[in-house]
Amino acid sequence: MRRLNTPLVRGVLALGIALALWQTVVWASGVPRFILPGPRQVGVSLWANAPLLWEHARFTALNLLTGLAAGVALGVVTALNLALSPGARLMLRPILIFAQAVPIFALAPILTLWLGYGAASKIVIVMLVIYFPITSAFFDGLMRLPAPLADLAQIMRARPLRRLFLLQVPHALPALVSGLRLAVVYAPFAVIIGEWVGSSRGLGYLMLMANGRGQTDLMFAALFVLAAQSLALFAVLERLARGRTKAH
Repeated sequence: MRRLNTPLVRGVLALGIALALWQTVVWASGVPRFILPGPRQVGVSLWANAPLLWEHARFTALNLLTGLAAGVALGVVTALNLALSPGARLMLRPILIFAQAVPIFALAPILTLWLGYGAASKIVIVMLVIYFPITSAFFDGLMRLPAPLADLAQIMRARPLRRLFLLQVPHALPALVSGLRLAVVYAPFAVIIGEWVGSSRGLGYLMLMANGRGQTDLMFAALFVLAAQSLALFAVLERLARGRTKAH
């Protein structure tokens, strides 16, 4: 019975139920295939267009991973600077909040105009979208050092850098993981927006082309590939987080 309660088995069961409901809706509603294709039609499209989907998925995945890495690195460095410097908190936090308040749909055309239709604009869009969640979550974790540890650092007269890296950072890692969970959810959305606004490759571009040609099954196939990438990212993060928890 325990083997039947694994995340993989639960995921397969959930997917099976979702596909069954989807097919039931298609049969019961009689919706034309060019509006809502059934799971079998989408599966056939996935198989028939596998080389095309793979080519565009590689471009999207590379932008996604690069933007994630850059956003996480920048967010971690910013959070560390904010934790160390009251002056940085005074100057940077309002800018961070203002930047987060600007919708990415408003920034994407400008970034595409500045950086072109290639990978650079997509990477920057992903980086900007995940930058605030990473910075905010990690900074909050850094500043919530338990009172006993803060008192110990004061008694030992620990310098700010030693206090930060020996006490605050280890304590804030769970908060950073929470920020990463948000990041891996937001990042695929961001990269697709970038490809919709302006691109000549990628799953978002492929979805637009399929929509213009009435190939709804190919649109759904590209959407499933993007969802698979997102789930793979989330699964890797969860595995790393569980591994760290067991190690401690």
